[in-house]
Amino acid sequence: MSSPASQAETPPRSGLVLLALIVGAIVANINLSIANVALPTIGSDLGASQDQLNLIAEAFALGLASTVLYLGAIGDRYGRKMLFVIGAIMTIPTACMSAWAPNAEFLAFSRLTAGFAAALLFPTTLSLISSLYRSNAKVKAIAMWSGLGAGFAALGPLAGGYLLQYFWWGSVFLISIPLVLVALIVGLMVIPSHISTETQPVDHLGGVLSIVGVGGLVIAIQTLHEGVDTSWTVITVITVLALIGFFLRQKRAPRPLVDLPLAKARTFWVAFVAGAITFGALIGAMFIGQQFTQDVLGYNTFNAAAVAVPSAIFAAVGGQIAGKFVIARGSRSTLSIGLGLVAIAFAIMMLTWKQGASLTWILLAYAFVGAGVGMAATPASRALMSSVPQSHSGMGSAFLDLTRDFGGAVLQALLGGILAGVYVTKMTEGIQGLPADQADQVTSEIATSLTASFGDAAHVATQYPPNIGQQILQAASEAFTDGKTAAMGVALALSLVGLALVMVLFPKKQAENEYYEKIASTQ
Repeated sequence: MSSPASQAETPPRSGLVLLALIVGAIVANINLSIANVALPTIGSDLGASQDQLNLIAEAFALGLASTVLYLGAIGDRYGRKMLFVIGAIMTIPTACMSAWAPNAEFLAFSRLTAGFAAALLFPTTLSLISSLYRSNAKVKAIAMWSGLGAGFAALGPLAGGYLLQYFWWGSVFLISIPLVLVALIVGLMVIPSHISTETQPVDHLGGVLSIVGVGGLVIAIQTLHEGVDTSWTVITVITVLALIGFFLRQKRAPRPLVDLPLAKARTFWVAFVAGAITFGALIGAMFIGQQFTQDVLGYNTFNAAAVAVPSAIFAAVGGQIAGKFVIARGSRSTLSIGLGLVAIAFAIMMLTWKQGASLTWILLAYAFVGAGVGMAATPASRALMSSVPQSHSGMGSAFLDLTRDFGGAVLQALLGGILAGVYVTKMTEGIQGLPADQADQVTSEIATSLTASFGDAAHVATQYPPNIGQQILQAASEAFTDGKTAAMGVALALSLVGLALVMVLFPKKQAENEYYEKIASTQ
C-alpha cells in the first residue's frame, strides 16, 4: 500500500493520466518526423523542388515553434486541459488536409496548420506533468515522457515506410488520428481541469511578437542559401525588429510570457540551448538520413525507415537510464553524456555515409543519435521545468517545447539549406563542365530540373539511354552526398559547442538542487 507521501506525489488514476499525456506528446513527436520518409515520393508525385521538400519537412515544426510560447501562456491562464482537448481535436482535420493535399504548396500549408494544432496539444502535456506530479515521481514521469516521445518520433517513419509499400504517400499523415483519439478520450476522462491556472491577463502583444520573431527567424535561416535578395532582407529586418520588440515588451509587461530573471538562470538557458541542439539533432538526422538512404543508397521507403529503428530503441532506453542518472549525478553530467553521444553520431554520418555505405555505419549512427537524445532529454526537461515556479509551468513547458520545435526547425532549416545549397552548386558545376557538344543538349528546363532536387534529376535520367541516365544519377548522388557531408559537419560543430557550454556553465548537482529548492519555496 502506498504511503500518504507517495500518494501526494501523483494524481488520482496517475497511470491513465500519464498515458493520455504521453500519447498526446507522441502524436506531436511523430508528426515532427513522419513526413521525412515520404519526401522522395512526395517530390516525385508532386514535382516538388528540394526547397519545397525542405519547406514541407519543416512546416510542422515552424507552426509549432512560432506559436508554442504564446499558447503556453494561454494554457496557464484559461486551462491546460482545454488546450489539450482543442489541440487533439484540431489534429484530425489537419491530418486529413495533409493526406489529400493536391500540390506541394497546399501540403506545406496543411503541415503548418498541423503544427499549430500541436502547439495547442503538446505544451500542455509537460506542464500538466509538472503540475500533477511531485519529487522523484515527476523525474520518472518526465523520463518516460521524454524517452517514449523521442522513441516514437523515430518509430513514426517506420510505420510510414510500411504504409508507403501499399498506399499513397498521404497515408503517412493519417497515423496520428487513432493515437490522438486515444489521447483525447482518455484525457477527457482522467485529466483534472484548472490546475494552477493564472488569473492575470495574457500578454497578447508579446505573443504576436514572438510568433513573428520565431517564425521569421526559421524562414530566414531556411532561405539563406538562396542568396541575400530583397525578400530575404525584408524578412530578416521584420524578424529582428519583432525579436527586439518582444524582449523590450517582456521587460515592461505586467505578466510577461517570459520572466526574464528566471530565464537568466544557467539551469534554464543552458538547458534550453543544449536541448535545442539535441532535439534538433534527432530531427536533422531523420530529415537528411531518410533522403540519403533512399536517394543515394537506393533503399525502399520501408527499409529506409527500418534502419532508423535503433534511434527509437536507444532513445527509449537512454531516457530510462537518464531518469536514474539525473537523480544520482545531476543534470550536468547527464546532459554532457547525451551531447557527447550526439556528436559521435554526427561524426559517423559525416565520415562514413558515402555512396555504398555499409549498413553497419547507418545503424550505428542512428543508435548513437537515439541514445544521445534519450540521455539529454530528461535532464533538459527537468532543468527547464524545475527552474520556474508552478505558476510559470506554461513558460517552462513552452521553452521545453521550443527545444524540440525551434531546435528541430532551425537545425532542419540550417542543415536542409546547406544540403540544398551544396547540391545546387555541385550540379551546376557539373553541367557547366560538360563538353560543348553535350552542354548544347542541356536545355534551361533540363538544367532547372537537374539542380532542383535528386528526385527531379532521377526523373530526367529516365528520359535518356541507360548509360547517360546512370551518369546523371551518379552526379546527383555525388552532389547529394557532398551536401550531406557539409551539413553533418556543421551539426557536429554545433553539438560540440553545446557540450562545451554545458560542461563550463551548467551548475553541478548540489548547486543545481539548491536552486530548484529555492524556486520551489516561492510557489
